[in-house]
Amino acid sequence: MKAEIIAIGSELTDGAKLDTNSQWLSQQLTDLGVTVHFHTTVADDLTENVDVLRIAVERADIILVTGGLGPTLDDLTRQAMADLVGAELTLHEASLAVIREMFASRGREMPQRNEVQAMFPQGSEPLPNPVGTAPGIWMEVPRGDGLFPACIAAMPGVPSEMRRMFEKQVKPRLPVSARVIRRARLNCFGLGESHTEQILGDLTARGNDPEVGITASEATITLRITARGDTEQECAVKIHSASEIARRLLGHYVFGTEDEELQHAVVQMLIESGKTLSTVESGTGGLLSHRLTDVDGFERCYVGGLILPTETSQQRELELTAEQYQQHGAISETIARELASQCRTRLGTDYAIAITSDRGGAALTDPAQPAAFVAIAMADDVLTQPVIRLGDSTMHRSRTVKTALNLLRLRLLNVEPSRS
Repeated sequence: MKAEIIAIGSELTDGAKLDTNSQWLSQQLTDLGVTVHFHTTVADDLTENVDVLRIAVERADIILVTGGLGPTLDDLTRQAMADLVGAELTLHEASLAVIREMFASRGREMPQRNEVQAMFPQGSEPLPNPVGTAPGIWMEVPRGDGLFPACIAAMPGVPSEMRRMFEKQVKPRLPVSARVIRRARLNCFGLGESHTEQILGDLTARGNDPEVGITASEATITLRITARGDTEQECAVKIHSASEIARRLLGHYVFGTEDEELQHAVVQMLIESGKTLSTVESGTGGLLSHRLTDVDGFERCYVGGLILPTETSQQRELELTAEQYQQHGAISETIARELASQCRTRLGTDYAIAITSDRGGAALTDPAQPAAFVAIAMADDVLTQPVIRLGDSTMHRSRTVKTALNLLRLRLLNVEPSRS
């Protein structure tokens, strides 16, 4: 059974708004055992809307549509669905009464234009919307060659209204597949996509069940494992088997599952070992501290830290003369080591992370030179690692913070960090 998701709105095609509805609906359908093959985004043009729906009916069994159900002239979904099947729009009195009552409950009179929201293609079925003025539309479109009718569900573009309508109105009507689809994610750090695929070998081959896909985001590599089966247990067994193989092949590069980030892994390891951490950051705007304090239970291991936004503040913290400071430079291994050691002593922690980073503004004179250094100070040693600038300033800051967290994670694992 194939599904297509259609997002309607010029605000989506021109980039003014991000389409998060399609992502959420894909996840819901996958959990129901329905495979989504197509995502389509179309502007507010009636002819193009009808064309998109016609193509969807030809290639998908379930079509979920969001947007275009408002009262304004650019809300064309209901008319496009009527034109698709050559039907007239007819007034549904019960829906109109509900819309009028909603306005009345807010102490307002319903504008005449809102009456269009109670108009539905003949042969379709209204989908109640108790939290908004736009009812949805359920319509089944006959298809030839012995195929079952294509099911179209049109829902509002407002995410809260769309999600409620899907759960309460659309989901119970779907011709759900008997097959079960389940997903899992493994998160890794320290490898690129191609290197990860090389290590995993046949595990990522096309056509496998479970399928193992690889995606990258700000240097975090995620393995997306998708299993299909007759039962949840069958899928769980497949996912567990693939996960164990991946963990064995990738070893310490795997740091977490699902939504876990490096800061979650580090905080948990510190808590389990009874160790404490402090931080000092320059060039990141406090991003490291922000991520650590966003983890539940951080107060059990993270003592606090310093943010040094300028070279002057670094120089003052280290009590260096301008000449001494310039000998090393703002972004240097020596400065990072000294900041980490001093932070650890000053705040009395077992570990201290220091970051000295370029803020990502102007292009570097030599892109091959480090744009940041991270350092981990402990009782008997200081570990350091350079970071080369890749991507824009936002990506650079994120990669630098992740590199620092990962360096501490490897230290807690007693693993020698790679210098490649």
